This record gives sequence, structure tokens and C-alpha cells, in this order.
Amino acid sequence: MKLYAERLPTAIRQLLTDIVVVIWVYLWIRAGLWVNDVVEKLAVPGQKLQSAGGGIADNLADAGGKVNRVPLVGDQLVKPFNGAADAARAIADAGRQQQEIVDQMAWMLAILAVSVPLALVLFLWLPLRLRWMRRAGVASSVRAEPAGRDLLALRALASQPLDELTKLGPDIAQSWRNGDAEAVDALAALELRRLGLTASGRRR
Repeated sequence: MKLYAERLPTAIRQLLTDIVVVIWVYLWIRAGLWVNDVVEKLAVPGQKLQSAGGGIADNLADAGGKVNRVPLVGDQLVKPFNGAADAARAIADAGRQQQEIVDQMAWMLAILAVSVPLALVLFLWLPLRLRWMRRAGVASSVRAEPAGRDLLALRALASQPLDELTKLGPDIAQSWRNGDAEAVDALAALELRRLGLTASGRRR
């Protein structure tokens, strides 16, 4: 599999890598949203608690208002209703607070699930991608100049695998030292291919 990938042109490998990275990020974002949805379901009891507590508090307050209109004893009778209504409101507040805690936890876990994969992309893949783009841009700007092609040829001699260099001829290094134009062009073209470029200025 690795040997097959190495036979692909550099530009194609970069494109495939970009697609894999985009899919990787998308899948982890979806995973983070899934985690958020799962944790948010824990807030359902809190929602029911808030709704029930609020409903009971309203009913008790309404009943207390009616009892308060009873002559003479209304003030005494309404106190239990008011106390019970306050207790129901406290239950409703507890349900609301539970929902807030669950909501915060859901977002924290979702962000945590996504942050590690995104950090790998930002701090590992992206610098390599930008470095390749910078090198390809510099090579593209100098490939048409004789001095630039000589630099590309020197770069090829210094960094290309020996088996790739020997394909250009057993005396390719000596030919380059002698200033052989064909050897310089062949070495420059080899280095340009490594960067996903061609000598004519087209991307491979």
C-alpha cells in the first residue's frame, strides 16, 4: 500500500490527504455533536421537574389567593398554601439548575471530543501542508531561471533517493558538476516532480 502511494504524483497525494483530513474533521465534529445530544438527554428529568414544580406552585398560589378571601380566617389558612407554593418553586428552580449544569457539561464534553483531533490537524498536518505549499511556491517561481534550475538540481542531488538519481544516469552528479545542461534539467525536473510541479509550469 505504501509503495503504491509513493508512485502517485505528489499533487494527487496531497489532494487525497486533504480529502482525508476534511473527512476526519467532519466525522469528529459529528461525533462531538452526537456526544452533546446524548448528554443533553440527561436534562429531561430536570425539565420535567421544572415543569411540574412550576405548575404545582401556580396552582397552590391560585388556591391560596382564593382561600385568602375567606373572611376572618383567610390570613391563617393561606400560609400553608404559600409555604407549599414556595417549596414547589424551589423544586422548579432545582430542575432549572440541573438543566443548566447538564447543558454546560454537554458542551464541555463535545468540545473535548473535538479538540484533540483538531489539535492534531492544526499542529501536525497544517504546518506540513503549509511548508509544502511554501516550497512548491518557491520552486515554481525559480524554475524558469537558469540559476533557479541549478538550485533545484542541487536540491535533488542532496535530497532525492539514490535509486531515483541513478535512473538519470550513473554519472549524473559528475555531469551536474561539469555544468551539463541536460543533467541540470533532468535533476531540476526530478525535484519539481517531488513537489508536484512540472518543468513547464503545470501542476501534476
